[in-house]
Amino acid sequence: DLSKAMSQDGASQFQEVIRQELELSVKKELEKILTTAPSHEFEHTKKDLDGFRKLFHRFLQEKGPSVDWGKIQRPPEDSIQPYEKIKARGLPDNISSVLNKLVVVKLNGGLGTSMGCKGPKSLIGVRNENTFLDLTVQQIEHLNKTYNTDVPLVLMNSFNTDEDTKKILQKYSHCRVKIYTFNQSRYPRINKESLLPVAKDVSYSGENTEAWYPPGHGDIYASFYNSGLLDTLIGEGKEYIFVSNIDNLGATVDLYILNHLMNPPNGKPCEFVMEVTNKTRADVKGGTLTQYEGKLRLVEIAQVPKAHVDEFKSVSKFKIFNTNNLWISLAAVKRLQEQNAIDMEIIVNPKTLDGGLNVIQLETAVGAAIKSFENSLGINVPRSRFLPVKTTSDLLLVMSNLYSLNAGSLTMSEKREFPTVPLVKLGSSFTKVQDYLRRFESIPDMLELDHLTVSGDVTFGKNVSLKGTVIIIANHGDRIDIPPGAVLENKIVSGNLRILDH
Repeated sequence: DLSKAMSQDGASQFQEVIRQELELSVKKELEKILTTAPSHEFEHTKKDLDGFRKLFHRFLQEKGPSVDWGKIQRPPEDSIQPYEKIKARGLPDNISSVLNKLVVVKLNGGLGTSMGCKGPKSLIGVRNENTFLDLTVQQIEHLNKTYNTDVPLVLMNSFNTDEDTKKILQKYSHCRVKIYTFNQSRYPRINKESLLPVAKDVSYSGENTEAWYPPGHGDIYASFYNSGLLDTLIGEGKEYIFVSNIDNLGATVDLYILNHLMNPPNGKPCEFVMEVTNKTRADVKGGTLTQYEGKLRLVEIAQVPKAHVDEFKSVSKFKIFNTNNLWISLAAVKRLQEQNAIDMEIIVNPKTLDGGLNVIQLETAVGAAIKSFENSLGINVPRSRFLPVKTTSDLLLVMSNLYSLNAGSLTMSEKREFPTVPLVKLGSSFTKVQDYLRRFESIPDMLELDHLTVSGDVTFGKNVSLKGTVIIIANHGDRIDIPPGAVLENKIVSGNLRILDH
């Protein structure tokens, strides 16, 4: 046993030496990269690379899944409040003064590449020619006009989206919304084998184009603080930020949640609220809130040991998932950032570059910081507050008559008899937005639809109605054109337009 212990000790000492050498090599590489920064970008680049070094150091320290499954417990009853209970408190008379302490932050770092679009995802048209960004500005302008307030909009851009977004912002100069932007950090991708940075200099052109990445939305705390904007907003009397993904069309400012934060029922201020909603079969992979070592903690599927993944996906044990609609105290962000006390698990995201090189990028998620804040709370909100548009299947839902648009907000049509949205699966011919738009002469009537699957070369004429379960499958080499005015109810259409009852 003694020799075994000695050999284990020797092995861990050896690993420690390797780790220290690797950190030193990475440090040297980063210093080399920094020397290529132009003087006006030097400070900014240095902050980015310092942030990366801290993350890389933690990455080397951590081994195996970051949660001990045995310690995961269901959250205590009162730590996740039903939205109805929050809403039942009503609204105070001074709702305007409460709203004036709020800032809306949208995560705007993503590109529209997964939907075949170039440029920022927020500039994709989603409804009546309006983009995600248009709808966001309309919502906040409506609030400011209705309550005579000054709620600003802050966009967290990435180096991928910053330039294009700023060009577009000029068109809102007459809107009653102050718009600020700051950039999330820019970190170097690392070679999967050597664990050294792929980048040779700070540029992102030529062979360096793919060498850099924005490190996930967990970077919001450091980059918001580093930008100076956090201090500016605190100086203006702002107290809370409402953070959400710009592609979640359900994430509008909720006055009841805001009131709950500003006027806590037990007098104890809550520094962090995460909106969660009930899982359906489509959400089994979403991160869930648990109790862990006496604190609320977000557990993502990537952190779960393999043997427990099925249990994690179970809808009966973990009934809710994180919508990524978060309400966070600005003063708390400042305090924790200054104490270097925001702890988020590292997400290791493997990628293959165009040339075939395997790299990894180290990321963090904004919601993972919940355990670092005091008196955190989950609020179980209606599903309508989670309406993300990740694919053209989602786009079809939000463009259809299932929703009506009012002052930038989408609400489910009263004519829809069930509270849930239909399950829509459009095949690969619809993946790109321009192909999708070409295949619909007009968006079908979907008020009575439960399920739609479309596969192959299919087009829809004007004024088509879809009801119940509709499955349309064009065989390879065949094309199906659904004629104008067609009503498909519980139908399977296959091959070369044989219409069968489902």
